[in-house]
Amino acid sequence: MTTLDRAIPAADRSGVFITLEGPDGAGKSTLAKIVADRLRTEGFEVATVRDPGGTPLGDRIRSLLLDRSDLCISLRAEMFLYMASRAQLVDEAIAPALAAGKIVICDRFLLSNVVYQGYAGGLEVAEIWRIGRTATRGLTPDLTCVIDVPREIARRRVSGPRDRIEDRDEEYKERVRGGFLAAARGEAGFPGEHTGTIRLIDGSADLDTVSDRLMCEVRDVLAKRARS
Repeated sequence: MTTLDRAIPAADRSGVFITLEGPDGAGKSTLAKIVADRLRTEGFEVATVRDPGGTPLGDRIRSLLLDRSDLCISLRAEMFLYMASRAQLVDEAIAPALAAGKIVICDRFLLSNVVYQGYAGGLEVAEIWRIGRTATRGLTPDLTCVIDVPREIARRRVSGPRDRIEDRDEEYKERVRGGFLAAARGEAGFPGEHTGTIRLIDGSADLDTVSDRLMCEVRDVLAKRARS
C-alpha cells in the first residue's frame, strides 16, 4: 500500500478543511474568494480549490462533465467522474495543503455528489457515501457551510451560458435544494461522522451579511482548533 492509498491520519492534517456547499446560484464561489481574502489579511495561509477541478486532470473531467454536448453520460458514470476528479484533488492539492498547516477552502466536495446524484438523481445515497470515503481517503471537512437560497433567487443569479447540470429541469433543482437542506438538518442518509460540522446559512441576504455570517463560523472552527 502506497502513501496515497491509505487514509489521511490526523497527524497529517495540521491545517483546517472548510467546504462550501449549496445549489447553483447560492454564491459559493464568490463567498469562497471573500473568505479567503479576509483570512489572508489576518495572516493565515489559505489554499482555495474547486470540485470538480482544481488539478490538470480534474479540470479535464470538469469540462467533460459540464459541457453541453450530445455526449451521453449516465448518472452512475457521472457520479464516478466526480469521484475521480475529487480523488486527484485530495491527493494533489488538499492533503498537501493541510499537511502544510494551511486553511483549505473548497468550493463543493463530496456532499454535492451525494445531493446531485443521490438525493436528486436517485442513486443510493449510502452507496455514494461509501464510494466517497474511498475516493477521499476518509477525508472529511472540519466545517461545511451549506449556503441556501430559494429557487426564485437562484434563478435570477445564474446568468450567462448554462452548463449541462444547470440545464436540468426545475423539479430536479428543487430536489437538489431539498437534499442540501436535509443534509444540513442531519436527516436520514447523513453519516454520523459529519454531525456537528455542518452549518446552514441563509444566502438570500446581501453579500456582506452572508460573508460576515460565514466568517463567524470559520472563526469559531479556528478558535476550537487553537484550543485543542
